[in-house]
Amino acid sequence: MHRRRFLATLPMAAAGSAALVKENIPGVEAAEAPLTDEPTELPKFQAAGAEKFVRPDVHAGDRPAGASFASRSPALGCSAAAGTAHPLATQAAMEMLKKGGSAVDAAIAANAMLGFVEPTSSGLGGDCYALLWDPKAKQVMGMAGSGPSPRSLTLETVRARAKNGAIPPLGAISVSVPGALDGWWTLHQRYGQLKWAELFEPAIHFCRAGAPVPQIIGYYIKRNMAVFVRPGSGVEETANAVHTYQVDGHPVNEYDVFRNPDLANTYEMIAQGGRDVFYDGPIAQTIAAYFKRIGGWMTVEDLSAQHAEWVKPLVTNYRGVDVYAMGANTQGLATLQMLNMISQFDVRQMGFQSPQALHVQIEAKRLAYEDRARYYADPHFSKVPVEWLNSMEYARERAKLIRLDRILQPVYPGQAPSHGDTTYFCTADANGMMVSMIQSNFRGMGSGLVADGLGFMFQDRGQLFSLQDGHPNIYAPGKRPFQTIIPGFAMKDGAPWLAFGVMGGDMQPQGQTQVMLNRVDYGLDVQAAGDSPRWHHEGSSQSMGEDAPGLGPLGILRLEAGVPEATRKALIAMGWPMGRSDGGFGRYQCVELREQGGRRVYAAGSEMRADGVALAY
Repeated sequence: MHRRRFLATLPMAAAGSAALVKENIPGVEAAEAPLTDEPTELPKFQAAGAEKFVRPDVHAGDRPAGASFASRSPALGCSAAAGTAHPLATQAAMEMLKKGGSAVDAAIAANAMLGFVEPTSSGLGGDCYALLWDPKAKQVMGMAGSGPSPRSLTLETVRARAKNGAIPPLGAISVSVPGALDGWWTLHQRYGQLKWAELFEPAIHFCRAGAPVPQIIGYYIKRNMAVFVRPGSGVEETANAVHTYQVDGHPVNEYDVFRNPDLANTYEMIAQGGRDVFYDGPIAQTIAAYFKRIGGWMTVEDLSAQHAEWVKPLVTNYRGVDVYAMGANTQGLATLQMLNMISQFDVRQMGFQSPQALHVQIEAKRLAYEDRARYYADPHFSKVPVEWLNSMEYARERAKLIRLDRILQPVYPGQAPSHGDTTYFCTADANGMMVSMIQSNFRGMGSGLVADGLGFMFQDRGQLFSLQDGHPNIYAPGKRPFQTIIPGFAMKDGAPWLAFGVMGGDMQPQGQTQVMLNRVDYGLDVQAAGDSPRWHHEGSSQSMGEDAPGLGPLGILRLEAGVPEATRKALIAMGWPMGRSDGGFGRYQCVELREQGGRRVYAAGSEMRADGVALAY
């Protein structure tokens, strides 16, 4: 049998030796020891209770076909497909699809399940966005389910409670109105095929029966809860969170059978009463009473005023592929800006995972994120120069700043002409509808606050407001904060091609861009495109509330272990400050539509960085 491998021809690393890490880089944890070429002592087994088993010299087993680094093959089917960050959520989606439900029905059922099994990334307390292919209208549709700040919370109050010039990440000061459920309702009203109540049945069942906690989700629940309950965390009340996210009186551990009867009761009310029970009815009353009790600001009036909106997606063409992104108050434009700049370079010729190709991508990120920090905001409050930022003329101008032999310094936003943690999942149905959907409580599990008896945590998305006078994203009552969560979608030859996304704060445009290059420039399939090792650059001269302070003018570059050592050394020799791999490389799902012999074929991928799975039939 012939073995097929994806092989990369990598340029030689830059001559000369360099230390493998910059010493005393601001923003890098003090506990980080300098990276070395060889580990001093290699572990021989994983001890009981250890969170990770690391052998840098050991790599994945050999695959007889496809990319050598892929964890598995794509899931294939002719009728439907789904990919989520948890097997039970994928199964819930497939259950709806097999009952004749639409891809929207499947996405809502998956999201409801994720709110239970993956509370570290999603839930009723967060926001959601969706891009979907409407096969009848033959166009990509955009839905923004993003909630605003409380109307009684003033800029003066926020500034009085700020720390180091930024909104604190935890507690009521960071909470904005949850938009997720209204987003589900808005999607279902237009595209639902099954009854609303049916979509919650799988989640309600497992909320009561319980489900084992998987490895990665269990790891992050423990870390989040430890932050919430520590002295000085800023969380006004933690007893409800402790009650909700524990098993038999102790913090959730991997393999524990976790139940959430409070969330089951909440889902049952929603299943029977629709969105109004949450935004105008008894759930709204409970939420408002809770925030009044703890000294917060959200009211029934804030909840009642929440309504998702249909928005026209942004689009650019990358080497013949139309790539779509959310506009609204998100960072979706950053993906398109990065692709526009990268299109000015032949990264395919540079080589897969080569230092030149990664250098170009990282510099495009730095330039795009300066614009992100300067201009991105809620378009209802600020005029964002979207057409200019997304234009090829501007991309060519910015790409000229990228030098292949050195790092751009300083980096700055363009001058506009006169005139702003997460779960991703995707579904596809037998009628050709494809849904790309993302939902989040923002940082980790959220604000640390769980209303009495409701079983879900509120998002801390409000932390992403700016407090700088004149900034388009400056805090204001009733304003939506800048959003990191972005679904992705792509069309090829006038037909829908990919529903895809990469979770994880500022990593999302970086991850989406790397996935598109892996598919378009390097020809990887939907599974290998996600399994491919990634880079993550942190740091921007103008923070959007999520970048750690003091990262220096070049920020911090982190590479996964799979990046070739020659590439790593060449980037360090060029001067990129290197931080340790910290797990912040996002988590990806994708459904691809192909025409094969006159038949529709779906290919679904779900990568190894999450606990999820992709299925198709």
